[in-house]
Amino acid sequence: VGARHGASVLEVRGFTKKFGDFVAVDSLSFEVRRGDVYGFLGPNGSGKSTTIRAVFGLVEPTEGEIHLLGRPSGGPGGREGVAGFVDAPGFYDYLSARDNLKVLAAADRRKGKPPMARVLETVGLLGRERDKVKTYSTGMKQRLAIASALLREPEVLILDEPTNGLDPGGMRDVRALIRRLNEDGLTIFLSSHLLAEVEQLCNRVAVIGHGRLLAEGAIAEVVGGDNGRPKYRLVVDNAKTALRILEGGTHATGASVADLQDGLGGEEIRLAVGPEGPGPVVRDLVAGGVAVLALVPARPSLEDLFLELTEERS
Repeated sequence: VGARHGASVLEVRGFTKKFGDFVAVDSLSFEVRRGDVYGFLGPNGSGKSTTIRAVFGLVEPTEGEIHLLGRPSGGPGGREGVAGFVDAPGFYDYLSARDNLKVLAAADRRKGKPPMARVLETVGLLGRERDKVKTYSTGMKQRLAIASALLREPEVLILDEPTNGLDPGGMRDVRALIRRLNEDGLTIFLSSHLLAEVEQLCNRVAVIGHGRLLAEGAIAEVVGGDNGRPKYRLVVDNAKTALRILEGGTHATGASVADLQDGLGGEEIRLAVGPEGPGPVVRDLVAGGVAVLALVPARPSLEDLFLELTEERS
């Protein structure tokens, strides 16, 4: 990310939200710092949207506190300097993009002329701003939603599933926009159920499941596991011999036999390597008479990540 990192801009401390007997969020705590693209990662139904509503002051905590830019999120001026959306933002389809932004700016009652042309240019809609929103693609509507948030000229931008429902081209455009906004100095809090999206965009992440915090920290540490050591899939001709060599060396940890994928032939091993990379591992195996048929980075799925984190805490 391009922005400079610094003091806390969002603090969630012991946030709990109950709806009757149902606990939607349970004692959640995390911190977003200035300059972050902070990933809020969890499956659908994990409590992400409830937490974002509480950050915006739309939901009152049952227990705990939430502070934005040093102020209680639900108090006077709590949302000053902050903008974004939760769930799918809505627009008047029969109005143009520009007129939709005018309506939103008027409702916001902020002093001064809203930076209409600038935000439309920022999100790549200048030239289409007079077209009715009903002619827009889903990706264009998402970029218009970000434009509506930028009208407030925020320091912190909160986005709830900004690429949800988009085709690959729309996802690429929105992700590129998020990177540019961060490089221009915005702190971004990004809720997503897509592990790949969080890996591409975020420097820090909180992972939640069933309303509870499962992990928080630098993206490499949380997603990579093994204290951030990169994981690999290793396909060899003799897994038994390979495991013996790996266990006797110092270049790999957590080596175990896995089900073979992709029809590569041979036997598959999953392992994590040290900061020197996979080279020493391959050299040790070849010196020990093991044929290395393939070595590729292991990209965990979101399901893999949640199973691993859940098992660690069981």
